[in-house]
Parts: sequence; C-alpha cells; structure tokens
Amino acid sequence: MAEKSWSLGRALRGMFVKPTIDETTWDDLETALLTADFGPDITERVVDELRAKVERYRTTDPKDLQRMLRETLEEHFAKFDTTLKLTERPAVVLVVGVNGVGKTTTIGKFTKFLRGFERSVVVGAADTFRAAAVDQLATWAQRGGAAIVRPQHEGQDPASVAFQTIEYAKREGIEIAIIDTAGRLHTKGGLMDELGKIRRVVEKQAPISEVLLVLDATTGQNGVMQAEAFLEHAGVTGLVLTKLDGSAKGGFVLAVQERTGIPVKLLGQGEGIDDLTGFTPHVFVQSLVG
Repeated sequence: MAEKSWSLGRALRGMFVKPTIDETTWDDLETALLTADFGPDITERVVDELRAKVERYRTTDPKDLQRMLRETLEEHFAKFDTTLKLTERPAVVLVVGVNGVGKTTTIGKFTKFLRGFERSVVVGAADTFRAAAVDQLATWAQRGGAAIVRPQHEGQDPASVAFQTIEYAKREGIEIAIIDTAGRLHTKGGLMDELGKIRRVVEKQAPISEVLLVLDATTGQNGVMQAEAFLEHAGVTGLVLTKLDGSAKGGFVLAVQERTGIPVKLLGQGEGIDDLTGFTPHVFVQSLVG
C-alpha cells in the first residue's frame, strides 16, 4: 500500500521505537486508530484488549505491543469470511450500489482481476436507465477483457438484459456473469423492486453466487447509511470498497464490516484497471501496522 502524507504504519512506527510503553503510548495509539477511520467503538475495544494483554504478559516493550496489535486486528478481521464464492458455472454476480461510488469502473477492474485467474467473463449492462452508463460499462468491460451484453433498445427492462446475459454465458460456456444494476430510480422502493425482479429472473436460470455492494470508502459512515436500503433488501453477500486511500483510512475496512455484518471481499486502491484486489486479512493488517 502506498503511504500518503499520513499513514497508520508511519504513525505506529514512531510509537514502537520508544524505550517503553507508557500512557503516552496509549494516547498515541488511540489517536492513530481514530485517524485511520476505525471509529470510536472499535478503537476503544482494540485499546482495551491490548491493555489487558500487556498487563497479562507483564511487558513494557513496545515491540510486544506492535505484535499484539497485529494479532488483535487479525482476530477482528478473521471473524468474516472474505472469500469470493464463484464455484457455480456460470457464477452469477450482481453488482449493486448508489450512483457515483465507482460501480461501473469497479466492474471493469473486477473483470480484469478475474481474467488474471484465466476466468472467462461476460458483463450484462442492466443499468438501462442511463444510456451513458451502458457505453461506459462497454468501455470498461472491453479494457478488462470481457464480453458484454447490451440492451437491445433504449429503456429495455433490466431483468430481460440480465436474462439475456445468463443465456449468453450458458450458450458460450462463459464461467462468470457480472450483472450491472441501476443505482438510482425515482424511489428507493422502485429500485429495490427492480433488483428483486432481476434476482427472480436470474434465479430461474442459475443460482446467484454473490451480490456485491460497492461503497466509496472516502464517504465513510455516510456511505454505509446511503447503502442501507441495499443492505436490507438486496441480499448483499460481500462489500467492495473503492477509493480506499492506503492505510490512511484502512480502519474503515473493519468498521464497515462490523457495522454491516457483511465481509469486505474486494478493495479498490487506485484509478487503474489493475487497482482492485481480493481482501486477505493477514496481508492487509501487515500493510497497516508494518
């Protein structure tokens, strides 16, 4: 993870080179975790757990605290199964989220990610309410190396585009079908009804492997509030965090998992086509804490 002007790793390094653990250490640790967007509840819980461990092992060595912090954060992350479930053929992935979070670009990056594992991919442009969305998706799908199923006419029913996408995947023997969906309709209820219809139509042809909700990490808790209708009604199985600014806001990954109860499965940390990765707690904690 590239370090920005402030990063959790850099803040912690200064803390762990001190000769001993003192009250300043705990104050600095709390400040660092809050600045990294862990949120007050998780920060308090992590600090309390670490104080208890330091007391139990009767250590005053900051290096021990650094190791304990890594272990404690990994324990928290490990409560969630971050594995993508894509074993069905075709594996169907619905991608949902409010407009403006980077849903279309995320689909292109996800396609490239899957192509890196030599999986064949088709993308269904079921956000038929915005013609520009279809064209943008086609560009990103092409960059990612996927086929695309477009609406046959403007304003085509999104569920019928999803249906045609699964048909195409079956006919061509394509392994993974990714369905883009609308991020906004006139009413939230209408949007959730539309998603429900897409689900019913798709499930008549193939089981849905994943419903991935795209969240903009820079909007923090507001992003979660925006997405609550999706969380409640769309059967979300995994989160994709876009615009994650290195370790500066890395705590949001744990905060959003704890808030929603849903695992983060993919992380977007840049603008390029290759800037989407799977989420591995051990690797992520190492990059955060050092």
